[in-house]
Order: sequence, then C-alpha cells, then structure tokens
Amino acid sequence: MTGNIVLIGFMGVGKGRTARMLARKSGMFGVDCDDLIESFSNKRVKKIFSKMGEPWFRELERQVAVWLEQKVSDTIISTGGGFFNVPNIKKIGTVVYLHSDFDVIIEALSSHPNAKKKLKKRPLLKDLGSARQLYEKRLPLYRKTASVEVQVGGRSIEEVADEIIALTGIRFFNSNY
Repeated sequence: MTGNIVLIGFMGVGKGRTARMLARKSGMFGVDCDDLIESFSNKRVKKIFSKMGEPWFRELERQVAVWLEQKVSDTIISTGGGFFNVPNIKKIGTVVYLHSDFDVIIEALSSHPNAKKKLKKRPLLKDLGSARQLYEKRLPLYRKTASVEVQVGGRSIEEVADEIIALTGIRFFNSNY
C-alpha cells in the first residue's frame, strides 16, 4: 500500500467532509476524485453525465484511478459513489466504506442548508426510486470491496474520522491531533 486511505460509499454519505476532517487531523493531503475528473476533462460532473453519459464518466474514473495508483501516496482520497468499481481500487490504498442507510442519507441531504445545491450536483438522485435501487444493488459490493466499514449515520464527522484513524493506523504528518 502507498499509505493512501480511499473513502467509498453511496453519494451523499459524507465522503468529502470525512476526507477533509481526516486530512486536518492527520496532516495528510486530501483529494476528491470528482474534482480530479473535472480537472482532467475541463467539464463539470453534471455536464459530463448530461452531454457524454455515464459510461464516459466511468471511463474518466478509471483514468483517475490509474493516475492515483501511480502518482499519489499518503493521501486521503474521497471518491464518487461508483468509484469502487475501478479495477485497481485496492492498489490505490486502504479502502474504507462509509455506510449509512439510504433514508438517513436522503434526509441529511434534504435538511442541509444548501440542500438544493447538494441534490442538484448528484444527477443520479433525481429519481429517488431508482437511487434506492442503486443503493441496494451497491451495498453488498461496497462491503465486498472495502477493507474497513465505518457506520456514519447519527455520528459526527469527527467521531467517524477518529474511528477511521483507529482502524487504519493512519500516519500523522503533523502534531495537531
């Protein structure tokens, strides 16, 4: 392993917030795969989905995954909800599945002060029935892919980060923890 922590889980579960908290506590860098995809393609994720379709987006994820495996170490990596499907995910780092029930995720997104923006940037959540089916299909796959599973529902981001630190043995790059 390269010292990376790869956060996977369903969209809206808090992978980005958790990555930022882990980075702050550990002194490691944090990167977001969707941000990398947008940088590599010079297009927003929403535009990629609407103009080029999901298959093209998944190809961009695979390209980002190869880049991460080859170029990135000692980093907290926040992924998109489908990133767990890249073939080299376990070569990128320790895979941590952030789990929450579907209804808890939707409630958290819907009650967020920026709910409209949060929901708009997740094109696969437009149809909640289809999104629930996708969640149920992915749940066993997330669990199969992950080295570690952490329950996030009803917990603070700090509690979640502390559990990930304890379970993964993250190395610290500063003395703020």
